[in-house]
Amino acid sequence: MTELKETEQIVNLQRNGLVLIQDRKRFCFGMDAVLLSGFASAKRGETVLDLGTGTGILPLLMSAKTEAERLTGLEIQPESADMALRSVRMNGLSDRIDIVAGDIKNAVSLFGKASYDVVVSNPPYMTGGHGLVNPADAKAIARHELLCTFSDVAEAAAGVLKPGGRFYLVHRPFRLVELFGTLQRCGLEPKRLRLVYPYADREPDMVLIACVKGGKSRLQVEKPLIIWQKPGIYTEEVSGMYGF
Repeated sequence: MTELKETEQIVNLQRNGLVLIQDRKRFCFGMDAVLLSGFASAKRGETVLDLGTGTGILPLLMSAKTEAERLTGLEIQPESADMALRSVRMNGLSDRIDIVAGDIKNAVSLFGKASYDVVVSNPPYMTGGHGLVNPADAKAIARHELLCTFSDVAEAAAGVLKPGGRFYLVHRPFRLVELFGTLQRCGLEPKRLRLVYPYADREPDMVLIACVKGGKSRLQVEKPLIIWQKPGIYTEEVSGMYGF
């Protein structure tokens, strides 16, 4: 059994008996990662890279939800990368999942150009560090573009993806115009878009996007994804994503 540090805990991921180590004082995974793991796809034999993997939630969930042959998580914060690595070992998945400590901006030099079939990312949503008390805090780094911008993420994805490879991401709707412009500039053509609503009568607060490297211009807008039927009760689709 892996030894936990004082503020760490083990979370049951409700999939194939998978568990995840998290630190209560650092950034913990949220619903956006779960939704992205249900939106992204990887076929048998394909390789997947998660840019900014945090504690490894996306590679772990995608190991259960897809038939990807190999999954790699890239994380710049050593403490988070260490937790991800220990979670992989705890789940007995070291033969299928790799965790690499490194910078997204160095992804091509780390892994090689055109080396992955699929890239996924749950990047920081907020620009800059305005108003932050401690910009070096793990939660701030996960939520704000302090160590990388969305442009850095898109350029890294385009660099490591094979021609025709797929890039899946989750972000905020208020940045959609900027996101699409950046993706297209990097040669990543948006092909699918799904807006995520907390309730059916509210505005969307997340967006899921699927891109193809070198794809033709044609966008499919999918039906809305609604999170809550009523307070405390997920919709049937979201319950299925969580494995409930």
